[in-house]
Amino acid sequence: MDTLYESKLHLPLMHRGKVRDIYDAGPHHLLVVTTDRLSAFDCVLPDPIPGKGRILNALSRFWFARTAGIVANHLSDRPLASVLPDPAERALVADRAMVVRRLTPLPIEAIVRGYLAGSGWKEYRQTGALCAMALPPGLREAERLPQPLFTPSTKAAAGAHDENIDYAKAEALLGAGLARAVRDTSLKLYAEAAAFAATRGIIIADTKFEFAADDEGRLVLIDEVLTPDSSRFWPQASYRPGGSPPSFDKQYVRDYLETLAWDKRPPAPRLPPEVVAQTVARYEEALRVLTAP
Repeated sequence: MDTLYESKLHLPLMHRGKVRDIYDAGPHHLLVVTTDRLSAFDCVLPDPIPGKGRILNALSRFWFARTAGIVANHLSDRPLASVLPDPAERALVADRAMVVRRLTPLPIEAIVRGYLAGSGWKEYRQTGALCAMALPPGLREAERLPQPLFTPSTKAAAGAHDENIDYAKAEALLGAGLARAVRDTSLKLYAEAAAFAATRGIIIADTKFEFAADDEGRLVLIDEVLTPDSSRFWPQASYRPGGSPPSFDKQYVRDYLETLAWDKRPPAPRLPPEVVAQTVARYEEALRVLTAP
């Protein structure tokens, strides 16, 4: 399987993120290339996950199409060949690239949690609440929440940590109307995706959305959507509350890294070949199960 850790194209590079390389594709468009880089605990790991970028790209396209009736997205009709006319260069990124509309991202990440896991579980153990929202006592790790919760966070730069914020802070950053639209749209997207995934035997425990606003002020879904990088996917058949369930996402890598004497600061440790192979298998299974006809 082809592996791409870092792309180098004959276009102006605007930003190299944790996973995506973003190129200038003209006054109204960007070219987004999804690489095989993997980040964990806000650090980019030195070992790529072969084929991960293709999987994330395919899943994002699948979900963009499925959720187009809920919210517009940033995909453009402009063909890749118009941005990368050289066939050899285009072949390097063809299955990893999206030509998208040039938009300004909103300054928050829109997180929806249907189950108690990750940083939400840690916060609940300490305070009994999640982003200042009180939860019933006695919940276990990975337990289903009484209802899905919108728990926004700040968007940190590479190497920094996102910070969970309450809804009032989201309103202060976005304004009341836009914050309400982001919250309501995020909850609708999660409900639609969770219901569909359940028919495929997958629990979407939580997920992260990113949005922009177009020139008319309309909300637009951007970046990636409902992938193993941005979501927790648990197989329904083996789900049990009370611990960290098996998953089809990068939680497997996080769990491995938690066994190491690493302070979660760069440089990140190398991944053993078996951890890389298991991660590839989990991502491929998520794609196969969710997108099968």
